[in-house]
Amino acid sequence: MDLRHSEEDEAFRAEARDWLVSRLDGEFAVVKGRGGPGDEHMLFEERHAWERELGRGGWIGISWPQEYGGRGLSLTQQVIFYEEYARAGGPGKVGIVGEGLLGPTVIQYGTEEQKQRFLPPILAGTEIWCQGYSEPNAGSDLANVSTRAELDGDQWVIEGQKVWTSLAHWSDWCFVVARTDRDAPKHKGLSYLLVEMDQPGIEIRPIVQITGTSEFNEVFFNGARTSAANVVGAVNDGWKVAMGTLAFERGASTLGQQVTFLYEFMQTVETAKRRGVDRDPVVRQRIAEIWSALEIMRLNALRSMSSLESGAITPLTAIHKLYWASLHRAMGELAIDVAGADGLIRPDGTDEPYELDAAQRLFLWTRADTIYGGSNQIQRNVAGERALGLPPEPKV
Repeated sequence: MDLRHSEEDEAFRAEARDWLVSRLDGEFAVVKGRGGPGDEHMLFEERHAWERELGRGGWIGISWPQEYGGRGLSLTQQVIFYEEYARAGGPGKVGIVGEGLLGPTVIQYGTEEQKQRFLPPILAGTEIWCQGYSEPNAGSDLANVSTRAELDGDQWVIEGQKVWTSLAHWSDWCFVVARTDRDAPKHKGLSYLLVEMDQPGIEIRPIVQITGTSEFNEVFFNGARTSAANVVGAVNDGWKVAMGTLAFERGASTLGQQVTFLYEFMQTVETAKRRGVDRDPVVRQRIAEIWSALEIMRLNALRSMSSLESGAITPLTAIHKLYWASLHRAMGELAIDVAGADGLIRPDGTDEPYELDAAQRLFLWTRADTIYGGSNQIQRNVAGERALGLPPEPKV
């Protein structure tokens, strides 16, 4: 792994930094640093406008092939962009599901008609997507989905429920894993459907989180419809497509995530200095441990992605989500401990509902990091079975 950048890469870094800083210190200053974990509900319209600005600048789909409207950037340049995005205070992206999950899936498995219809609005930042995977009885065991779809002429009719659907209340479209052959084994008989959200037969119910906000939702399908042509991949072969989508979930944006974590960490350090607790030996030890862990996260992510670029799959890849989720939770615990009594009350001293401060958001949100996207227990199973070759967990 060579951590040095070429002159071309450094020129690209300067281009990305100049573009991001000029806009986030100007017209879009209001969204700077907003919309991250625990703050997703804030300034949605303003951040959607920012998404469209990214589209106009050609900064959406930077990893996509040029023939489909992307930039086709190298892995190194993708990493550089996400690092600079985090350093500039780029807000949480409302189009992340479309850009990072649906778009690459359609490029890989979709028809030319689907590519022409669905990719341009993602690149322009005008259509927002959500993911219809999890159900009350199908979370980590995704193959257990019971949402079903049946053909009625030239349309699929969908019945069922999805849960933990991020951004559903803002989304234009949802990609839904549904059972289209009830007689087939669990991993068979599933199809990957593209479903428009603004239609009769879809009900969205927000789920209030511990942060007091509602990023997640329950989505109920009661006779919702979509065209028979809106199946990605073959009918009843949706498991393969769904797994392909998950493979796109952890890419170069990991390095941007690491820089965001570093920014949150430095806020905690500044709070420790302001309150004078940075001289406490236990606090200093915890600060040193987290700084070291952040650097390990960065280096391991670079090593892992370098291996993937060469076509190799390493055990290191299997532990990444487990590692950063546990680290981020520890960061939240440090932040609230450093804040002291101030972290337990609202800033103005009243007991009315209020907006959380940064330390409170970090602490409460990171409780979920070790659950969503595969809980720590599931991640350990994955690492043990797929990376280390250990026997599978006994099935009860």
